[in-house]
Amino acid sequence: MATSIKELDPQIVWKNFYELTRIPRPSKNEGKAAEYVCEFGRKLGLESFRDEIGNVIIRKPATPGLEHLKGVVLQGHLDMVPQKNADTVHDFDKDPIETWIDGEWVRARGTTLGADNGLGIAMALSVLESDDVRHGPIELLATIDEETGMTGAENLKPGVLKGDILINLDSETEGELYVGCAGGLTACVDDTYEPVPEPEGYSCYSFAVKGFKGGHSGMDIILCRGNANKLAARLLYKAVSEFGVKLIDMEGGTLQNAIPRECFATVYVPAGKETELTCALEAEFAKVKAEYAGTDPDAAFVFEPYSGECCCEDECGYVPDTYALACLRAILACPDGVDRMSDSVPGLVETSNNLAMVKIEKGEFMVRTLLRSSVDSAKDFLALKLASVFELAGCNVSFTGGYSGWAPNPASPILKTMKEVYGRLYGKEPAVMAIHAGLECGILGGTYPEWDMISFGPTLLSPHSPDERANIPSVAKSWEFLKAVLEAIPSK
Repeated sequence: MATSIKELDPQIVWKNFYELTRIPRPSKNEGKAAEYVCEFGRKLGLESFRDEIGNVIIRKPATPGLEHLKGVVLQGHLDMVPQKNADTVHDFDKDPIETWIDGEWVRARGTTLGADNGLGIAMALSVLESDDVRHGPIELLATIDEETGMTGAENLKPGVLKGDILINLDSETEGELYVGCAGGLTACVDDTYEPVPEPEGYSCYSFAVKGFKGGHSGMDIILCRGNANKLAARLLYKAVSEFGVKLIDMEGGTLQNAIPRECFATVYVPAGKETELTCALEAEFAKVKAEYAGTDPDAAFVFEPYSGECCCEDECGYVPDTYALACLRAILACPDGVDRMSDSVPGLVETSNNLAMVKIEKGEFMVRTLLRSSVDSAKDFLALKLASVFELAGCNVSFTGGYSGWAPNPASPILKTMKEVYGRLYGKEPAVMAIHAGLECGILGGTYPEWDMISFGPTLLSPHSPDERANIPSVAKSWEFLKAVLEAIPSK
């Protein structure tokens, strides 16, 4: 039995993935991983370089005798989502990911695993390294900052890559071929208020909702898991509106593309109401637990006297009551979760929003949400609804990082080839899917419109959360499939 992921089959893929787990590579700080991949290509004697924005491009000539095949760009992203459990000590800018084998799965200890998209990069590196994989001309495109801004894809220059076909290795269910994806847009709510000095006759309490499963804000949004920011606002609204509680601060969520699992707050409680308030909040959270018993069975609520020296340093004061209620109402009214299902693709989410990050502290109110849709007009309308909610509360709203989706092409030649190869290997057709997530294909196809594009990959569960895990047999199957596809690429 394997004790290290380096011992798993196929060893070449797991070895390359292991090396990536040793290199810290959270979004916007993946420079060391980029240099590692670039040097990997150079050591193989391959043309290897970083473009102006920092993407890595490596070229490998065709296997002798297969120069006539169309050129293939193998593509994935270098960065990973840095999420950890509250009780896990880990610095994503310095510490390696510690992996372990759990039956047929590979997991990390208390953090995200980084299989999204480390396994895709590892498979591409394995193609470059292997001398027994038959293929036409190959290029690796390893992009930066996919998870927080699609920065690498957005800034890729036309004419740099020479291939005809893009195979994106960032999908997360083996046996499925992806031919379309959602576009995205980030909503930014920013406002200020004048804090009120600390009141007399109040006690300071810590507040938290935690233990929600969270997950990928595209892939997992259909699961209707609890949003910690929404549910914290639900309880805090009751505390402020019914018990005269003063809100000092509130903070939940850490990444726009991860469903928030935890939200924390600090409040002042009027003297003599501590017991009554605690009972009321516990009763309200019991309703939450019942509502989300199927999706978030480990959800928990903490309300206890503040244990620090001072919960209101630097004269930050508390949020004025009227403004606190306006902010909480806006959070409660903000669209969140699935907005509309697709009419053309059964079971596919068309449009959604993730109320990702909330922060109220020291005179500043901040909210970030990520809107997704495969229909640009629907995305724009959802943005209008969201802006209306926060503007009615007197807040400033702006939008950034917009990108369009990837429209499916049923006549795609690479789709035809990969369906045939899969059927020959496994005796059945793969599922052909679109995905409610922001694969880089949508952006890259705008820069290289002549590309024939497709996406596939091994099975991952719960990406963007510490529950992320990679299915070991599916990695072997995906590697076998990729090798067979590269040999079957059509001629130019």
